[in-house]
Amino acid sequence: MRKRKRSYPPARTATNQRTGDRDAPVQRPTLVSIDLTARGGGGKFAVGDRVRINGMGLYAGQVAVVEALAGTAIPSALVRTAAGSTRRVRMIDLTPVGAEEGTDHGGGTAGGRGGA
Repeated sequence: MRKRKRSYPPARTATNQRTGDRDAPVQRPTLVSIDLTARGGGGKFAVGDRVRINGMGLYAGQVAVVEALAGTAIPSALVRTAAGSTRRVRMIDLTPVGAEEGTDHGGGTAGGRGGA
């Protein structure tokens, strides 16, 4: 003979018990907010443009070259830094770099290699 399934009363600390104003909307702590301005970043760059990576992240502040463009819901670009690393970056996080700002005044070739 099978045992009967036992039902337990709800815990007193149940999360669905609301106190206070029941008409006020509840703001979940894990709610995601979408940056709607990120869509406006597309269209002003072309392959081969020199850009500076803004925002936060591994390559923030570095100058890079646009290698490919992706026209998705949030436009992004595949960029290659001077060190040779590639990364996909949102276009809203890119700013154009002038010819005088992005030049290398170190007197050598990229990576320190090369001869005369």
